[in-house]
Amino acid sequence: MKNKFTILGCGSSLGAPWITNHWGNLNKKNKKNIRTRCCAHIFYQNISILIDTSPDIKEQIRKNKIKNIDAVIYTHEHADQTVGIFELRPFFWKNKKKIPVYGSKRTIELLRQKYTFCFSPRSGYKPIMSSNTFNEQFTIRKNNKMLKIRAIELQHGMIKANGFIFKKIAYLSDCNKIPKKSFNLFKNLDYLVIDCLRKNPHPSHFHFDETIRIAKKLSAKKTILTNLHVDLDYQSLKKKLPKNITPAYDGLSFNF
Repeated sequence: MKNKFTILGCGSSLGAPWITNHWGNLNKKNKKNIRTRCCAHIFYQNISILIDTSPDIKEQIRKNKIKNIDAVIYTHEHADQTVGIFELRPFFWKNKKKIPVYGSKRTIELLRQKYTFCFSPRSGYKPIMSSNTFNEQFTIRKNNKMLKIRAIELQHGMIKANGFIFKKIAYLSDCNKIPKKSFNLFKNLDYLVIDCLRKNPHPSHFHFDETIRIAKKLSAKKTILTNLHVDLDYQSLKKKLPKNITPAYDGLSFNF
């Protein structure tokens, strides 16, 4: 099989439509405006890696016909990126081994506190995961294959989140600032997937004008806007963006 990157979900923390059936500015008739919460998948040389475990992870995995999970890497600890963690139990039962989970020191500590049952024996249940703190560069291995990943610390409001770079692809789903010392690491990539929450400024996410300004400076061959709020309609965005920048939609994928 080809190496493949998939946007499993491109919606903001409430998805689209909201639980109240609020659609904002979105055209209900366009299926690309139905957005589950931010999450992504890397398939590289038979290694299957999740980026985050959204509240919609069960639907996302089934819809994209993902058969196995070898590892999970977390951008940060917020609920919309983590609460689907318990849904991965069947992969533990299937493979009969713990699923390795990777995150920053802070993220791993908070995951272990919030989802103790996933990492430690509890009330007769076996732990399904092993926790690993990544450095700036880390490697995920399976048999004789491996994928090298670079974790870059980003500002996400009052906390730090991580973006990831691998094979000339970058994934920056939750951030409102890229540190100057790291900015050049994201230049001239093949693909840049980047936070673009809404039209107006936000305290912990890039908004449209910021994202486009940064995308033009970074000059990726293709930029994909993710973490989209209900005020950003797919077709409306598509019409006003240059050809090398496109809004994400659930299930968007590319080979690399």
